[in-house]
Amino acid sequence: MTLIDIEDLHCGYPGREVITGLNLKLAPGGRVGLAGHTGSGKTTLLKTIMGLVRPVRGTVRVDGAACSDAEGLRCARRVLGYLFQHPDDQLFCPTVIEDVAFGPLNLGSSPREARETAEHCLEMVGLAGFGPRLTHRLSGGEKRLASLAGVLAMRPKALLLDEPTTGLDPESKARVAEVLTGLDLGLLVVSHEWDFLLQVATEHYMLDHGHLHAVAASPHTHVHVHALGDVPHSHDD
Repeated sequence: MTLIDIEDLHCGYPGREVITGLNLKLAPGGRVGLAGHTGSGKTTLLKTIMGLVRPVRGTVRVDGAACSDAEGLRCARRVLGYLFQHPDDQLFCPTVIEDVAFGPLNLGSSPREARETAEHCLEMVGLAGFGPRLTHRLSGGEKRLASLAGVLAMRPKALLLDEPTTGLDPESKARVAEVLTGLDLGLLVVSHEWDFLLQVATEHYMLDHGHLHAVAASPHTHVHVHALGDVPHSHDD
């Protein structure tokens, strides 16, 4: 079964359609890397899959269920873990351990089980011992890693990651890449960093003028990406 199946997707914002007739499939365990210039619609695509943006037309199916009603969207949000582009949009509990444990608690784990899951996921991303820390006092990179731990704690079948290395130092980027490549999960990763996409994804695409273009990725892929030309900028990627 295809985990994510998108057919003829059109979506955008009032007066501006940013995705026009897009098709994409993600198999269980598949790893798709997506690049594109600022304003090309990468974040919009992820938000549409999660039901945060409503498509103008086309279909989005997650784990076989159409995301066209409340039940379909509930299914998608149980199956998919979404890492927001900005960590402050994701972290909302006072301490790191509370934030990472929030998802497992909502899924029915006992407080002890949720804490154990949270501690394990924090260790996975290199934040062992950060549980008591206040989320609002973390650095930008630490917030991003804590957000990733919170997504992993939900035990999704696939991750949708929006610029997961933004604000990270080289050591933390390497840790994120190591974590992602070690997971038995599907990945749809948006990033401007081709070196990172080459590490974590096996299929690579450019989103340009509302359409996906397959890219034969190599260490020199960025040369071809820049040759595609500019895309109108917006506040939403």
